[in-house]
Amino acid sequence: MATIGMDKLFYAKITEDENGNEIYGNPVSLAKAIKADLSIELAEAILYADDGAAYVIKDFKSGKLSLGVDDIGITAAQDLTGAVVDDNGVLVSYSENETVPVAIGFRALKPDNRYRYFWLYRVKFGIPSTNLQTKGDSIAFQTPTIEGTVMRRNRLDGKGRHPWKVEATQGDPGVTDYVIEGWYTEVYEPLYSTKVGG
Repeated sequence: MATIGMDKLFYAKITEDENGNEIYGNPVSLAKAIKADLSIELAEAILYADDGAAYVIKDFKSGKLSLGVDDIGITAAQDLTGAVVDDNGVLVSYSENETVPVAIGFRALKPDNRYRYFWLYRVKFGIPSTNLQTKGDSIAFQTPTIEGTVMRRNRLDGKGRHPWKVEATQGDPGVTDYVIEGWYTEVYEPLYSTKVGG
């Protein structure tokens, strides 16, 4: 999947019901996106029989998301990192920050001018890194990076499974305008026909 751009970085706060199932808040803009790096860790098991691999299972274990952004505003910093604002409007980060997971949505531009849309269902962020540099002969922008752990969500989908990511490409078969137009109005929920088994 070749892409040539990325934008519309959003997040949605998560609350949990009494069973730990996610309830997503309304998506809000996080920042102007510069870069997103997503790496995945798999749990792997191989069963050997008759001197060869008989079964191989590779399941999603977790992921790491690194977001480069232009700025993390004070509200997003509170929502993503657990930092608090004191009575003077100063953002305070503690060693005891209690971060809560959020859903992360964004889109990537493809060379054919269509967008691929993403939601990561449960990401828990740490404190953003800060790079500062004095202004010399030339100007070099310094921007924050925030890293999070991507997890599967607790709530089951219509197939009784725990999704961790959804993605849709504008104009692909089955992807309607309705899906694309509503991508940032709420966190996308997988939809399955009740006629389909499994």
